[in-house]
Amino acid sequence: MESVKHRIVQYWTQRAQAFQDQRIREFEDVKHERWLREIERYLPQDRSLRILDLGTGTGYFALILAARGHEVLGIDLTPEMISRAHETAGKLGIHADFRVMDAENPDFEPESFDVLVTRNLTWTLPDLEKTYAEWYRLLKPGGILINFDADYCRGVWDKGDDSLPDTHAHRTLSQAQWAENEAITLELSAYQQPRPQWDVGLLIEAGFEKICLDTGVYRRIYQEMDEFYNPTPVFCLAAYK
Repeated sequence: MESVKHRIVQYWTQRAQAFQDQRIREFEDVKHERWLREIERYLPQDRSLRILDLGTGTGYFALILAARGHEVLGIDLTPEMISRAHETAGKLGIHADFRVMDAENPDFEPESFDVLVTRNLTWTLPDLEKTYAEWYRLLKPGGILINFDADYCRGVWDKGDDSLPDTHAHRTLSQAQWAENEAITLELSAYQQPRPQWDVGLLIEAGFEKICLDTGVYRRIYQEMDEFYNPTPVFCLAAYK
């Protein structure tokens, strides 16, 4: 398990600059409001919330939520991503806290957060059963986990897909980066079962009492075939403590 985490850190260290640039463009794109709409459909609107963004990358979710007045902390396993998140926050003039931390083993006291959010992270976690139990522990009573992800280990990604624009991340990866992406995905597939059905069972075992599954969110987010387009259908799991 630790070996694949090390490979993931190395891979995203190499991609951090390009990833940061794209997330800044996405922040300024119509998808900013689309993502915010999808997240806020699950959030109470009457108060500021303490939110943890798990696998924050360069801080995209953390910053769109901090801009709404919430107290947000973002964590990521890759130090270079956290460095870029701090830099992005400065460029956008938005305050959020960021720390290097393993999302499978978050170092926080029980019941520390009202909300946990995450995007395209859980498919990379070798021990998802343990992770969901840890995340349940972090939530206050009545808190919610909002998880956007996809069954990437079973998705078919084609670097040469001519339907994707030349600026798309899949098209701009080097051959070495693409080969490493495929190798990591293959290694992770050994730890994964079909999703999101598997996730629902794990969340119930972790103690979550109400779980909402939305398999149509990707159609609302990715309406255009642009540089941000995700060819693997994204689902949303909202799990309440």
